[in-house]
Amino acid sequence: MSGRWLSIIGIGEDGRAGLSPAASALIERAELVVGGRRHLDLVGDTPGEKMEWAKPLEATATTILARRGTPVAVLASGDPFWFGAGVTLARSIPLEDMQVVPSPSSFSIAASRLGWSLQDVTTLGLNLKGLTPLIRRHLHHGRRILALALNGDTAREVASLLTGAGFGESAIVVMEALGGPRERIRNVRARDFDFADVDPLNIIGVDVVAGSGAAPIPYTAGLPDSYFENDGQLTKREIRAVTMSSLQPGAGQLLWDVGAGSGSIGIEWLLAHPANTAIGIERDAERAARAVRNAVALGVPHLDIREGAAPDALSGLAQPDSIFIGCGTAGGRVIEACWTALKPGGRIVVNAVTIESEAALLSAYHEHGGSLTRFGVERAEPVGRLTAWRPAMPVLQWVSSKPSGGA
Repeated sequence: MSGRWLSIIGIGEDGRAGLSPAASALIERAELVVGGRRHLDLVGDTPGEKMEWAKPLEATATTILARRGTPVAVLASGDPFWFGAGVTLARSIPLEDMQVVPSPSSFSIAASRLGWSLQDVTTLGLNLKGLTPLIRRHLHHGRRILALALNGDTAREVASLLTGAGFGESAIVVMEALGGPRERIRNVRARDFDFADVDPLNIIGVDVVAGSGAAPIPYTAGLPDSYFENDGQLTKREIRAVTMSSLQPGAGQLLWDVGAGSGSIGIEWLLAHPANTAIGIERDAERAARAVRNAVALGVPHLDIREGAAPDALSGLAQPDSIFIGCGTAGGRVIEACWTALKPGGRIVVNAVTIESEAALLSAYHEHGGSLTRFGVERAEPVGRLTAWRPAMPVLQWVSSKPSGGA
């Protein structure tokens, strides 16, 4: 352990009593002990100086790094590298400077209280403002969820979301101050939630039950059109499924959705993997607001909608791994601006329904290669008392990958 001046110690609600002798010794020899007010109170008196975390946490990391070479102990809840402070510190402090002494995570304690198999449970961090909608994508009948709460209101927000989405019969378990003398566990159906005094330190367990009106989010591309509030500016389900297949989303990748409309492509991109990011560009203010509402309703509140018209609105955006253009091409100017911005090895997918846009796609195809595919969809609809096929407007799709050399 020579040279490891920074100790990151997981502490539970039982305080010093739950720490190993080695963890206690590290605290005793530390010249600085850092933690939240709750952690510092739990550990009690220490020989070294005490300091509370500042906000943002990165600011405290800078202060800690300035003490390099002197013994510093950082207190974190449970496992410091599971939704914990250890992750933040590791961004700026080398691992070889650290020794980590974890305690059981709150997820582990919660699973043990409920008798749930932790490896089969979806674990979520709803402990930042605005993240409660993230639970939406995981609502499938029979699934179990454990979620870290932001505060005492989070459980009520989760119950309201479940009820509104048709999962009001789901069982909610609110587990407060787990592992300590203040521990309390209460059960309620989502639609009957009435707890008014939830401790801010809590974990929420959900045993999901789908009601007759439930609308689970499928794991395949091509969500039902009815899931999206729209004014007709929507990439329809069949074409959307093909488009997502053409985009080939990977983990942790950024998409530009140019002409976002109702936000459907960006939303499905984010649903493909929790580490994905997406920026939607939409010039119409009403549609931009609608896309934001759809993103929240479908569990991806981090969809970044920028109001403006391409190509001007593309200036200054982070370089994308993939780009989708689902609106007009401005005579090819939008395509060329996007192609220039695209990362080497990235993919571009453009859908066109007008003759003018088709001409731009043909030009891009000759310039940059790739593939051109024309899709037609027909749906059975009533004609009087009979049934006939009604064709939708055909869609021409251009797909191309930018050479790794950046050509």
